[in-house]
Amino acid sequence: MSRFGSGALGRVVRSGVGRRRVQTLVIAVATMMAVASAVVAGSLMVATNAPFDHAFARQHGAHLTAEFDPDRVSAAQLASTRRVEGVTASAGPFPSTTIRPVGPDGGHLPALTLVGRPGPGKNVDELDLKSGRWAREPGEIVLSSDFSGQFLKLGSTLRSSDAADARTLTVVGFALSAGNSAEVWATPAQVRSLATGDTGLTTQMLYRFASAATKSQIADDRKKLTAALPKGSLVGTQSWLDTKRAADQGAAATIPFLFAFGVLGIVMSVIIVGSVISGAVGTSLRRIGILKAIGFAPGEVVRAYVAQALIPAAAGIALGVVLGNLLAVPLLADTESVYGTVSLSVAWWVDVVVPACALLVVGIAALVPALRAGRLRTVEAIAVGRAPRTARGQWAHRAAGRLPLPRPLTYGLASPFAHPVRALAMVLAVTFGTVAATFAVGLTQSLDAVAGAQDPENRADVTAISGGPDSGPGPRPVEKKQKPPAAGSERAPVASGANQGQSSADPDAVRAAIAAQHGTASYYGTAMGDARVSGISGTVRAMLYQGDSRPGSYEMIHGHWLSGRGQVVVPTRFLERTGTRIGETVRVTFEKETVSLRIVGEAFDTSDDGLRVHADLDSFAKAQPEAFHIEVESGISPADYAQKLSQVVRPLGGDAFAESAPQGENMIVLLEAMAALLTLMLVSVAGLGVLNSVVLDTRERVHDLGVCKALGMSPRQTVGLVLASVAGIGVVGGLIGVPAGFALHGYVLPVMGEAAGTGLPPSVLDVYDLPQLLLLGLAGVLVALLGAMAPAGWAAKVRTATALRTE
Repeated sequence: MSRFGSGALGRVVRSGVGRRRVQTLVIAVATMMAVASAVVAGSLMVATNAPFDHAFARQHGAHLTAEFDPDRVSAAQLASTRRVEGVTASAGPFPSTTIRPVGPDGGHLPALTLVGRPGPGKNVDELDLKSGRWAREPGEIVLSSDFSGQFLKLGSTLRSSDAADARTLTVVGFALSAGNSAEVWATPAQVRSLATGDTGLTTQMLYRFASAATKSQIADDRKKLTAALPKGSLVGTQSWLDTKRAADQGAAATIPFLFAFGVLGIVMSVIIVGSVISGAVGTSLRRIGILKAIGFAPGEVVRAYVAQALIPAAAGIALGVVLGNLLAVPLLADTESVYGTVSLSVAWWVDVVVPACALLVVGIAALVPALRAGRLRTVEAIAVGRAPRTARGQWAHRAAGRLPLPRPLTYGLASPFAHPVRALAMVLAVTFGTVAATFAVGLTQSLDAVAGAQDPENRADVTAISGGPDSGPGPRPVEKKQKPPAAGSERAPVASGANQGQSSADPDAVRAAIAAQHGTASYYGTAMGDARVSGISGTVRAMLYQGDSRPGSYEMIHGHWLSGRGQVVVPTRFLERTGTRIGETVRVTFEKETVSLRIVGEAFDTSDDGLRVHADLDSFAKAQPEAFHIEVESGISPADYAQKLSQVVRPLGGDAFAESAPQGENMIVLLEAMAALLTLMLVSVAGLGVLNSVVLDTRERVHDLGVCKALGMSPRQTVGLVLASVAGIGVVGGLIGVPAGFALHGYVLPVMGEAAGTGLPPSVLDVYDLPQLLLLGLAGVLVALLGAMAPAGWAAKVRTATALRTE
């Protein structure tokens, strides 16, 4: 039974925390960084966990978006479908049509779905009006917020088409539809007036069902609607499940990356805290014996040492929560800009669960060495004191002494073997720091490779298009924007010409002008349009190439790029969707011409939900190139070349312009920044772990250092001795950490690609080279040496007499 109350125990705890300032600081900083990284990872995992579901639920999104032929079904009949079995809510009928607007600077937008609605809605597909107001007058439209900030803003004007009598449309608002029910909205009267014979007028209905969680349930619901209406009136549907899959695949790609760093941070904190408390027990054996001798019970000794870890850990956890919230804001802001409904703050329960788990982990990590302190016998603790066992590590000193190195260095190299547990903790700390650095370097290079692999046709120096006089330099054509996968960026290639409804120049004349233009190094033609492919319902985007298109080829996962007629290259999602493989054939219909094409390659392409096909243009007799991508000769300015070429092709009905330098995709830039930040934090924690262990080791051997100094060891040799004691640990940590980081990269990257719905090419996976791996291995030595610099300096400065008097 203890003779002391809680006051005496508290004084012991406060004394230990105040006396061991280095250990206290190490625990606080280690837990702070571990908690910060866990909060960032946790908050982003929450934000990217079904963001579409949150947005869809908030807007009461439509489970099924249906298009009907108004000539076959009346508005009254459509309104009556809200009483069909299983329908819980509906909205409509709304007039719907397709427009191909021309931007304020003459650039063509893609074909957009225009729906007439009197307002944003309420019960079904309640649009989130991000800015501006709803369209109320003729000539006013509300655009999808996907187009906001590209080249359109409130007050921008568009022309409904490139026809001479096209209407002028003014953007008065930007709205977000989680279910992608349309890209443009206007008043119903405006939509009816814009419908033409080419695009036609359809009627849109939006439905919510009691059961719509699976494809089979959606199919059953669609059958009920079809049965309740005249035959042939339903012309098309869009399931919310397809939209959800396209939206979620991008967010899912970030989770493996965040999870990896979160686990590394937690493991590092366990190693550091366990090492610190173990060191505190090992260096306080005499103090523990005295506490027991004056009446402290074993349980009180255990509580004292656990509390000495929990107090600084609690401070570090509190700071880590604040830091984690601050660091999470940029990524949450980017997520919000994509999905529109994610709060710019960390979920409250993340700020509760992470600190609670961290405190529990610290407590368990401290409990194990604290129990050792509680089990120590009083006499043994007092007698042994702080001296290590004399026989421990003697073999290492004898072996090191045979090395052709100065004696201070051999002495330092053998020192870790006197405390194998402490040395093991340092090895683990350096190993995990090296793992984080190796993984982060590979991840950054892979993300750069992903960014560089997207939209290769836009890498051309100059692009010439066979469009009208309004197709000069200006905003590039864009497509309906999907929620972009973190594994890559998506920017629409050049699209113009017949598919955009404008008067085209003669492609042969434009080609001849390019060939005759001074400075032309190489060029190839492209055409883009909607196509139908066997095995896929609806249309897919087709990119056709003429000439040597290797400069604009996509990175290949398997197979090869186009090399002749009758060939097609497809993304991973296409193969999965159609159940086809490389070497098999598919039937592709483009501009009413159907041909059989052989799949020769699997391309790394995430655009258009991974369903875009790339084929040889000459496989289609009627297809004509709409754009030419030109590489200029060395020393020729692309801008000057484009200006001269445009003077030739504009009279023909085309234009030419220099491509601007591609910009990094926001999510990739932020992921790279977060990887660098989290790696810096973990490497810093590893360095602190080394610092703590070297401080303990140096203070334990201060008397031995005094003897060495008395025998003539200089301050420089003392520094060398201390640094040599961690150099071997750094080498071992690097040798283990670099292969482990390499393996972690090789595991996480394919998982990220799989989550994004694509395979990854070798250029994304094989990013390390031998010199780089060697440098990363040296990083482990560098971390160890930096962690030991401060105690090495202290050991060099300590006076010989002071060291000799120290026990």
